Order: sequence, then C-alpha cells, then structure tokens
Amino acid sequence: MAACAGTGYADGMGTQVVLVHGIRTSATMWRAQLEHLADRGVSAVALDLPGHGTRMAETFTLGEAWRTIDEAVQRAAEDGPVLLVGHSMGGLLTTAYVGAETAPPVTAFIGASCTALPRGAGLATYRLLAGGFNSLPDQGAWLTRQVLAATLPDETRADFGAGGYALAAQDAALRSLAQLDLMAALPRITIPTWFINGQFDQLRLSEQLFVRLVPHAELIVVPRTSHLVTAMRPRVFNALLDLALATIDQDMRAV
Repeated sequence: MAACAGTGYADGMGTQVVLVHGIRTSATMWRAQLEHLADRGVSAVALDLPGHGTRMAETFTLGEAWRTIDEAVQRAAEDGPVLLVGHSMGGLLTTAYVGAETAPPVTAFIGASCTALPRGAGLATYRLLAGGFNSLPDQGAWLTRQVLAATLPDETRADFGAGGYALAAQDAALRSLAQLDLMAALPRITIPTWFINGQFDQLRLSEQLFVRLVPHAELIVVPRTSHLVTAMRPRVFNALLDLALATIDQDMRAV
C-alpha cells in the first residue's frame, strides 16, 4: 500500500481517501492522484487487490477483494470521514460495497469508468477479448504499450503498468463481476456520489440507469477522454477529487 500523511479539520479528523484500481493494473495507477492529495495534505491510500500488483501471486476472489476494500475503509474511518474512489473493476466492486445491505463507514463515493452492468453478452465479449490478448506471444504487451503511448500523456503513461499487469488474474476477476447485484446495491447508496466517465468510455452503457437509481448522484462526463480517465486527464480528475473533498468538508462543518 502507498499512503500519504496529511492534515485535517480543526478537530484533527481530516478526510481519508481510499483508492481502488481497475483490472490488470495496480495501486500504481493512482500515482498522480496520490501526489495531488499529498500536496493538499490529505491522507490517502491506494490498495492492491488480490492477484494484482504486490499481490500478483495470490488468487483473485470476490470475497478477498471485498475484505481488502473493507479493511482499508475500516482503518481509514478510525481517523476521519472516508472518500472511497474506484476505477473500472474497482469501481464496480466499490459500488457493490457501498451499496451493501449494511452500509460501510463511507462518507462519499466516486465511481470512475464503471457505469455498466457486468453480465451477459458484454461481459462474455470482454472475456473473449482478454483471452485473445493473453494468447498473443507477448500477452498483448506490445499492443498495450502502443495504445498507452497514443492516449496517455508522458507524465502518467508508465503508471498503469508500473506494478505489472495481472494477466493471470484477469479471467477470474471478470467471472467474479457477474456475481455482483448492482441493481440491488445502487438504490441503497444514499451518500454523496459522483460517477465519472470519459466521453469515449466503453463502460458508459448504463450511466443514466446508475444515476437514476442512486439518490442525489451526479454524472460527470470528461470530454475527449477514454476509459483511462484518471491518467488521460489527471488534472481534471484531481479537480473532481477536490470537489468531493470540498463537499465532505462542507457537510461535516454543517453538522
């Protein structure tokens, strides 16, 4: 885990940010966000899910992924209100986590690039494509580098792969997403929520449904941006983190 110590409100209880990465990548994808939050004096942690990053040798299971998220959230909640942020697969997992029947101690939530229901033909096609990548001689490494070179700025281009690519965990992780009951979880989310998508994100399919089901949720679409919104437009995404932090700050001071 990577953490940044910071300052908080007058009572010492500053917002704690927990960042959950997407499939194949790791905690390293959040480098630009961790640096931004550290500069602001905000405490943040980016975790590695099982089978990813520093935990590459582990088997990915839905139960262990949720345990990892919950452990980080519970620890963070001891020091202040929690802003939970998830991207792609991490966004789907954290959406289900925040919308659990017993609400976890999360004060506000950002789901990035995750407004699609992981089931049916769409999920099957994604698994098929991922399997095709893995069957290439270099497991798609050359093509991945070309795509990142064409879409990401120099400052963040290396971040997605800095912790290694979790190719072995990919199919198990995709299969597990089909177990998520997001239709039940979404209406249970009552905290301030932002769904952030890139304009050209393939997971925008159900964004209007997500916003309709989550009370008071806001949808923010970042122009000229792909699925990798955190790295393609890091300053914009960091500004949206600041928006969420300001909302928490305002709500806490109003209590």
